[in-house]
Amino acid sequence: MMARIAAGIVALTALAGLAIQYEATFAQTGSVAGTLWILLRFFTILTNGAVALTFAAVALGRPVTPRWIGGVLLAILLVGIIYGLLLRGLLSLSGGALLADMLLHKVTPLLVPLWWLAFAPKRRLGRRDPFIWALFPALYLPYALLRGVTEGIYAYPFINVAKLGMEQVLVNALLIAIGFVIAGSGLVWIDRRLAEKRNI
Repeated sequence: MMARIAAGIVALTALAGLAIQYEATFAQTGSVAGTLWILLRFFTILTNGAVALTFAAVALGRPVTPRWIGGVLLAILLVGIIYGLLLRGLLSLSGGALLADMLLHKVTPLLVPLWWLAFAPKRRLGRRDPFIWALFPALYLPYALLRGVTEGIYAYPFINVAKLGMEQVLVNALLIAIGFVIAGSGLVWIDRRLAEKRNI
């Protein structure tokens, strides 16, 4: 029961961040469709959406596989790490936008791994899972690049082909992908170590 309550808190936190960000963006665009189109440009929004849906399902007692939860965990960790290393401080935010930024980039990337450590069933992850999880950011990249090229606005500075060139963008993407797979392998290792300790 505690796992479901905690999952509900995670889901509501992600949902609150998304809602506040929607309101802040809508205030600038005045268009529902335009606001959604802008928000769906960002990996942060897509990942927090996955967090909200996944943990709402857990809170409601719906079956969610450990592999899926692990993938969502890794993706939201990527959001937090990339934000902390590359994006923090690039924009001057205030009001709702600042609150949304904190919830989406800092709070959910902290709550999800804490929930996983406390409640997720262990020794359910496999060695191939990091490569399966990497499909999400791998599929996001061409989508983000296509939108950037066609719209002239890139979601993140490290994939800005207009400023960096395609070669540097691909190098950046490769480094992030390698880091993602290494982090995924670390998650699988932690999963097995925790399972061993519980069996002692």
